[in-house]
Amino acid sequence: MSRICAIGANVYDTLILLPEYPREDTKLAADSIRVAGGGPAATGLVAAAKLGSAVGVVTEFIGSVAGDERGKFLLDDFRRRSVGVDNITVEKNCESFCSFVMLSAETKTRTCVFHRGSKPPLELNASQLGAVKSADILMVDGNELDAAIDGARAIHSVGGKVLYDAGGLYSGIERLLPEVDILIPSEEFALGFTGCDNADDAAKRLYEQFSPEVVVITQGKRGGIVYSGGEVRSYPIIDTIVVDSNGAGDVFHGAYAFALTQGYDYYICALFASATSSLKCTRVGARDAVPTLNEVKNILKENGYEL
Repeated sequence: MSRICAIGANVYDTLILLPEYPREDTKLAADSIRVAGGGPAATGLVAAAKLGSAVGVVTEFIGSVAGDERGKFLLDDFRRRSVGVDNITVEKNCESFCSFVMLSAETKTRTCVFHRGSKPPLELNASQLGAVKSADILMVDGNELDAAIDGARAIHSVGGKVLYDAGGLYSGIERLLPEVDILIPSEEFALGFTGCDNADDAAKRLYEQFSPEVVVITQGKRGGIVYSGGEVRSYPIIDTIVVDSNGAGDVFHGAYAFALTQGYDYYICALFASATSSLKCTRVGARDAVPTLNEVKNILKENGYEL
């Protein structure tokens, strides 16, 4: 039985579906407004949980939530999605990390405004460290940085792997990068961090500087690239009708982590994750839109790919 855990942001999202983005100093009626759980590693973990439910993959979030109503919602959301919560502590007298996400029906893109709240930084306790050590893969996203580094060192002590969803250029992330085995940055991160002007060179520089096992750079509608010391390989996206791209990157990372537990090589993991992310984009939402394992296998087969 494989185990995946995660340390990172766990966010209370308010999703606002709009016909188009509003102009400054105007009013615009929303098509719908609803709340959902969010955060890169947290949502990635939900994706891994759904994909893994048919094959016995166990998932657990390691962290804390604020003791407000938003924090309660986030705990309940994990529970109903079969993500373990035994090692989530509740911090009193503070506010949750929250965001407002505007989704444009016109452009099929999203714009996010967030507030980190007032929850204190996570310090891993003995139980949480033990839970990390019992996992095969630790997913991190650059949030809760000190705890992520401690978790990475803990899982390495027992032979586990660290997968880093590198989406934001957070202060201090250069301390985390040497602890990463599976480095999956966005193209924006890769170019911004390295100063390179193309993804191929950025992948090589990240690989040479920090020595991960693999660098996978995601490039949105163009798919992405995989580099593990040989040739740079490009992976495609699966063509679908995009309804909502919010959370597509988070789902990609969770699907990649799941695929690793199934023994796929790095390129096949990227192809699997790309198909999962593409299917997610055909539905509104991030966590609610994660496809099943059979759906992913079917769309890959329909496009000529056999796992």
